[in-house]
Order: sequence, then structure tokens, then C-alpha cells
Amino acid sequence: MAKQIKNLSEEQTDRAASLIKSLSHPMRISIIKYLEDEKELSVKQLHNLLNIEQSTTSYHLEMLKKQGVLGFRRKGANTFHYLKEDRLEYIIECILRLAVSYY
Repeated sequence: MAKQIKNLSEEQTDRAASLIKSLSHPMRISIIKYLEDEKELSVKQLHNLLNIEQSTTSYHLEMLKKQGVLGFRRKGANTFHYLKEDRLEYIIECILRLAVSYY
């Protein structure tokens, strides 16, 4: 792993930082958690699960879509979101282990 980090280009480093930044909000981590459990959820379903305004839900979904974390499909008037990468769970678990061991 260390060799991979040493050989990152500036562009790759910027991309990695942007991706990590997009995950650095509790609501976005919750969205990922729910999508890991259910595999695909509509905006309305996520809005109800998160218990926040639908516009706030849409904002967080857009942030994750821009970074390539989420994909989506439309069915009628509904938009369904899903994780594009299953390995996000490992990233979040690693961060949580670091956070717990730090305190």
C-alpha cells in the first residue's frame, strides 16, 4: 500500500482528497450505510430514514454523485440511488477504527 501512496500523481492526490472530503459528513456516511443495507433507495426513502428535509437529502446525494460515489436511475417520478463501489464500507471502517483508537 505504501508504494501506491508514494507513486500518486498530484492529480490522483487531489482526487483522493476530494473523495475523502465528500465522505466527511455524518449524513453522507449515513446515506452510505443505508445504501449498503438496502442496495438502492429513492430520495424519498432516504429523506424519511435520515429524518431531514428533502432538499438537504438531495444536496448530500448530489455531493456524493459528483465524486462518483453514487449512481442513480430514474423510474417514473422517482430517482433511486445506489453505491457505485462496494469497497466504501472498508474505507469507512478503517476511518472508524482510526477514530476509536485515537480517543
